[in-house]
Amino acid sequence: MQYRAALFAFTVVACLPAFAADPLPRAKPESVGMSSTRLARIGEVLKADIDKGRIPGAVVAIARKGKLVYYEAFGYLDKAAGTPMTKDAIFSIASMTKPLTGVAALTLYEEGKVLIKDPVANYLPQIGKMPVAVMRQDAAGQTVVETVPVTRPMQIHDLMRHTSGLIYGARGTTAVHKMYPGSSGTSGTTLTAAEFLDKLGSIPLMYQPGSTWEYGLSIDVLGLVVERVSGQTLGQYFDQRIFKPLGMVDSGFSVPPEKVKRYAKAFAIDPETGKPQSVLDATRPLKFECGGGCGVSTAADYIRFAQMLQNRGSLGKARILTPRTVEFMTSDHMGPEIQNNVARTASTLEGWGFGLTVAVRRETGMSTIMGAPGDFTWGGAYGTNFWVDPRDELSVVFMAHAPGEIRNHYRQLINALVMQSFEK
Repeated sequence: MQYRAALFAFTVVACLPAFAADPLPRAKPESVGMSSTRLARIGEVLKADIDKGRIPGAVVAIARKGKLVYYEAFGYLDKAAGTPMTKDAIFSIASMTKPLTGVAALTLYEEGKVLIKDPVANYLPQIGKMPVAVMRQDAAGQTVVETVPVTRPMQIHDLMRHTSGLIYGARGTTAVHKMYPGSSGTSGTTLTAAEFLDKLGSIPLMYQPGSTWEYGLSIDVLGLVVERVSGQTLGQYFDQRIFKPLGMVDSGFSVPPEKVKRYAKAFAIDPETGKPQSVLDATRPLKFECGGGCGVSTAADYIRFAQMLQNRGSLGKARILTPRTVEFMTSDHMGPEIQNNVARTASTLEGWGFGLTVAVRRETGMSTIMGAPGDFTWGGAYGTNFWVDPRDELSVVFMAHAPGEIRNHYRQLINALVMQSFEK
């Protein structure tokens, strides 16, 4: 009987996915052209910053040529409680939710259920009611918002590359900005999907569709297109088409009670400014699952997602997208007719273009971070970031709850520390 029990236990363990402990197969950095000694600088620098109180903690995952060469946790999961950071810590990933929504939409594109030039109003009629704002000063010096019709309908393409004319209310002070929900998180926590769409249908766009890259609520609307076409909530669709196939066991739109102890805490006060700061509380239910910024994940889960994109749509036996679709997603979709404001979101993106829910590097120079043309990336407002470098077969995920401007410092810092570790 004991033998059978032991055999059963061995069989269960043997059948567990290989990524239960590590998200990808391990390799020594030197075997894929990187230096262990130089990679160790990441820990040295982060530990020094944690000691100075700049960030509570972080988890870093790095893969090259499909092999995990670095996967470490630093600092505190909860500094106030003295709880050490763990590799399986869960983070609110804010806008790193956007590429997940982009991939979800592209699975529908591959099935012919959504086409890139389709008018958004075909799926969400409220969007077709939105004119374009024109602001002027009246005789008393007050701003008057007038409207003109759209010159062409907003397309799915516009949602995916942020050329829809939709904005974030918190990213400006104009009369039009004041009409909009402040952010994706604000939308998902204060409005139902129906209320969100009705709100948009009652206000004007900031720009003509297709004319200007501007960060905003585009991907939240895209997520609702996915819901409308699939007949599922966005979380259900993610789970079926992305999370389960890739083994992303801790990703979703909420942190369930049994996992709350692994949910990382941010500092209550921004160490740089001394002002209060916060992260979206993913233990509380959302009113709708906003595809632009309401997700949670771990470094382990997201490095698998990044590696899938690095592999041009597949990981292990799972095929999420075809190679041609990933190539399409991660190509620059910013034509010369589009006003490019990508760098307004992060100074590291000066000179970058934009694909379908990811920024795309155009050239080796211009940017303040290292890399090569074809790199693609996106980060979250709470401090998380990822990038994929197809030339060097490199995938990097940085997870931290550091929602202030300091997050832009860490995007440069981690890039420098990773790229300096290459041996050739």
